[in-house]
Amino acid sequence: SSCSHVGDVFCMLASVRHYCSGPTRPRDFSTFCTVNLDQEEVLRTQVCEKTLSPLYGEDFYFEIPRPFQCLSFYVYAKGVFQRDLPVGKVAIRKEDLSKLSGKENWFTLQSVDPNSEVQGKVHLEMKLNELITENGSVCQQLSVRIIACQGLPLISGQNCDPYATVMLVAITEIHKKTFNFLYSYMKRAHFQVEEEDIEKLEIKVDLWNNETMAPDVFLGETRVSLKILRNDHVHKAWYLLQPKGNGNKPKPEDLGSLRLNITYTEDIVLPSACYHCLRALVLQSPDVKPISASAAHILAEVCKEQYEAVLPVVKLLLHHNRLVPFVSSIAELELEQTQSANTIFRGNSLATRCIDDMMKIVGRSYLAVTLKPVLDEICESNKTCEIDPVKLKDGDNKEINKENLQCFVQKVFSSITQSSASCPPLMCDVFRSLRQMASRRFPADPHVQYSAVSSFVFLRFFAVAVLSPHTFQLRPHHPDPEVTRTLTLISKTIQTLGSWGSLSKNKLSSFKESYMYDFFKSFQEDKCIEKVKKFLDDISLNVSKKSSGLEDSVVLKEGEVQKRAQGRKRIGKRNFKKRWLRVTTQELSYHKQKGKEPLCVIPVKDILGVEKLEESAFKRKNMFQVIQSEKPLYVQAGNCVEVCEWIEVLSQVSRCNPGRLSVFHPSAFLMGAWQCCKAQNEGQPGCRPCSTATLANIQQLDIDCDRETEKIFTLFSSSHSNLQKMEDACASLSVYLGQQKEQEEYSAFTIQDPMETFQTVQQIQTALEELQGHHAMSNIKR
Repeated sequence: SSCSHVGDVFCMLASVRHYCSGPTRPRDFSTFCTVNLDQEEVLRTQVCEKTLSPLYGEDFYFEIPRPFQCLSFYVYAKGVFQRDLPVGKVAIRKEDLSKLSGKENWFTLQSVDPNSEVQGKVHLEMKLNELITENGSVCQQLSVRIIACQGLPLISGQNCDPYATVMLVAITEIHKKTFNFLYSYMKRAHFQVEEEDIEKLEIKVDLWNNETMAPDVFLGETRVSLKILRNDHVHKAWYLLQPKGNGNKPKPEDLGSLRLNITYTEDIVLPSACYHCLRALVLQSPDVKPISASAAHILAEVCKEQYEAVLPVVKLLLHHNRLVPFVSSIAELELEQTQSANTIFRGNSLATRCIDDMMKIVGRSYLAVTLKPVLDEICESNKTCEIDPVKLKDGDNKEINKENLQCFVQKVFSSITQSSASCPPLMCDVFRSLRQMASRRFPADPHVQYSAVSSFVFLRFFAVAVLSPHTFQLRPHHPDPEVTRTLTLISKTIQTLGSWGSLSKNKLSSFKESYMYDFFKSFQEDKCIEKVKKFLDDISLNVSKKSSGLEDSVVLKEGEVQKRAQGRKRIGKRNFKKRWLRVTTQELSYHKQKGKEPLCVIPVKDILGVEKLEESAFKRKNMFQVIQSEKPLYVQAGNCVEVCEWIEVLSQVSRCNPGRLSVFHPSAFLMGAWQCCKAQNEGQPGCRPCSTATLANIQQLDIDCDRETEKIFTLFSSSHSNLQKMEDACASLSVYLGQQKEQEEYSAFTIQDPMETFQTVQQIQTALEELQGHHAMSNIKR
């Protein structure tokens, strides 16, 4: 019933400005950079080899799955025979992210001091009581109790074993008394304090991680002045942990700078009922005639940056199975304004952007099945494919390079044209609608039905994924420059092969580069054209065929995790082992190491659910469970972002399993009972609804509709002046029936029916006012 905060981050890690090398720092060493939420590493760049001015050039986008204090970036020197060494860091506090959002800046690298690497908070209870001593004098007794801690860091990937020291100190840091205990036991420390000393003293609480084979690790400290207790009988409060010594820092070193471009967004999502009116308006959009008078179309018209409005609208309509009729209507509106079949769907219009985003959302697994195996081969083969004579290096053989490139193009082309059975039904529905509308708009052109589809599936989907595989999660990082050049050449060739208008020989002149002209001539064969035609027919004439189940297994995600031994009844660190987890289109398996034979294989069809596991189950963070008919598989991911990725991939690949559960246990069965609901029967049905139980097919994705509607509300609110201009324009056009006088502020809007558009704008205004009231009430409660 309460509102929630959700946010996401886009980071562009560009480069490190040259930093000085000292007597203990080797020159030209290899570096990499990590992205951290507080002290938890969530992403890592590839290694830049032997340079003091590395260019990373990597983009990361991720939703923030938990509260945090700082977004941090660490630069590491890659160790060969020893551990990686931190060079420096940039730490940006959460409250400062919005000020830096959308801007590119150089940030000075700060030194990495273990005593300043802190996170989390501690809950203290403190009380001052009068105490009569044995000699009859009166003094103050101070009682301190540590109730709990939250947000402490992972140590070597595991939950820490914390304990606390409580000290009563003066301004001069003279230790009066020290008391050590585990915070979870909630023991109480007592101090006798003279009345006149209260103003001079403070309580100092240090948190440490108990290490068995190494020195204990400092987790943070907090200090509380005793004078705040005078007027407070029992003082309870949460305190953020601070660096050692109140953050006193040594003289900064010249470590260089890191160039970052960060975009941070945070949404305050209200209860679902608050969004009913605005959500209903957007979902009615496909039925509004003309489509330009719909709420979804009006949002794109009034937003300064149209692309920001597209994604939340697409997700909302997609979740409610309303996207195809909306896309068909806006595509038809665009076709009415298209004068030539040669320019069909070539611009960045509302229709093309909606279809682009739809393909990225529903086509992710399709890309993995179709392109990932061949892209892995290209990126790992180290074969040179440069055919531009100007760019050839000494010793390169142009003919061998040409053969390499031709072989890769053929593999990519074959993978695409043989993939129609895997094309998601929703994409097929959209392509079929585009094909029919294009044929009606240009009946004299027999090829337009193909170019309407190929302009999306080849130019805007496959060619873009080949050019930038890491953006579509097909590769973990940006490829190196030589591989990037190979992918660029392949992408250009695939675009031309798939572009129906370029499949005739008179289109060869469209190549600006003579070397591409010569290379492409080898693909001008009738069978190549026929393959494209058959593929386009398969994905746009009929509903796509169901998978036969005989396709080659394709790896969707793999990586190192901690796996708990199945069936163990007790809690213990020894029950967890490092394993290599691997998810393909057909099975989930874990291995002792990458490349080794599987220790266990779970067919995808046997997965009944994939859910997060409560931290209290095994006192470990970032855990999830793969539910089967026998024992569940308990897995700990490397960080909070990875656990979401594992759950998403496994949920998607098993979404159509007929036996999926509707309820699950969020904790484990230990010591003869489920830790969540205390049921003593291990076969007892779950006590909580499954979050992904409604995933029946690719069109019903795990989309937070309330959050998407909140984004639409924010976009309308920030564009209120343009919305008012549109309302004024509709009123003017409706009242004045004579020759219309063009007004610059109105000319940017598409208004086909002023009365209908005016009515929708007023409904939007009413819905916005209602939501603003809900937000105001929410702010008062907070």
